[in-house]
Amino acid sequence: MKKLIAVYCSSRDNLGDDVTAEALEVARAIGAAGHDLIYGGVNAGLMHLVAQAAKDAGAHITGVVPEVFSHRADPLCDTIITAADLNERKGIMIARADAFVILPGGLGTIDEWISTLSDIMVRERVDPAADRPILVLNLQGMYDGMVLQLSSTAQSVYARGKRVDRSLVFDSAAELIARL
Repeated sequence: MKKLIAVYCSSRDNLGDDVTAEALEVARAIGAAGHDLIYGGVNAGLMHLVAQAAKDAGAHITGVVPEVFSHRADPLCDTIITAADLNERKGIMIARADAFVILPGGLGTIDEWISTLSDIMVRERVDPAADRPILVLNLQGMYDGMVLQLSSTAQSVYARGKRVDRSLVFDSAAELIARL
């Protein structure tokens, strides 16, 4: 069954061959499995490379681009959706995707991950079908701190839902792909 996979990742270039190779392996697997990809839609860095690899493997590519970045929309996208801002972009991607993949990235990627997690937790209170997988590629331990924070929060008195740390965390693309 065809799924729409949201991918959150860096818009930076030159992240190293090891990071790029792992990210492209995930992207190719999305297309090869017959799934489609939705992402931030700009022609920049790892975001563009991932979208290109998924498209080359057969995926339909949807880009969700904030108006402020409309001049940077990636021409490889089959569909472009213009969002008013970054928050609307996240909302569109969260509402449409069947699963979420977190690849190496900076603050924007972490924000997308946490926003997705929060949105799923709120929605599933009224709709159990809102629970969708969040798969994190934790290359070289880059997200160890976030994983620890989510685990600590889940065990604290502050977390309403005890599934705060529900993200599935993988050390390699091969492990992530096996669960995708």
